[in-house]
Amino acid sequence: MLAWTLRTVAVVLILSAGLAFVVAPGGIFDRYLQRERSGAASAAQPAAHQPAPIPNETVYRRARDGHFYVDADVNGTRIRFLVDTGATYVSLSPEDARSAGVRVFESDYTARTITANGVTRVAPVTLRQVEVDQLRLFDVRAVVLEKPMPVSLLGMSFLSRLQGYETRNDELVLRW
Repeated sequence: MLAWTLRTVAVVLILSAGLAFVVAPGGIFDRYLQRERSGAASAAQPAAHQPAPIPNETVYRRARDGHFYVDADVNGTRIRFLVDTGATYVSLSPEDARSAGVRVFESDYTARTITANGVTRVAPVTLRQVEVDQLRLFDVRAVVLEKPMPVSLLGMSFLSRLQGYETRNDELVLRW
């Protein structure tokens, strides 16, 4: 009789341990249910109909002249920029600066820079806000050039604050 009792207790303990292993949180049954739930959720929304957005990325096509141009809002005013990784700062033409409400006076031209058109004086400024698509940067360092230029430059004072940028084929990719 003692042998039968010990054998019954051993079988009950083994079955209890096995059952606990199967139904306990994180056990086999729990993992099976989680897999079934996630499968049902993905079946309810097929992947073929879900867009695969790349957050915080925008792409620009190369223009016919070989450059990349970006339209940005500077202090709420739309300005067309040529992307220039060789420019240390965002560089505004005098006309674009006026349009964006950036006022500079003769006494503000306190620095000189070398441009493709030679040496020119610049006025260091801080742009309150520069917005490109969904990207919004505040307090962007810039300069206003004394001499007119055909297009303002989106330089490194903006680009260096991004997560990254690259050119591939005929595209410029900005990431933030």
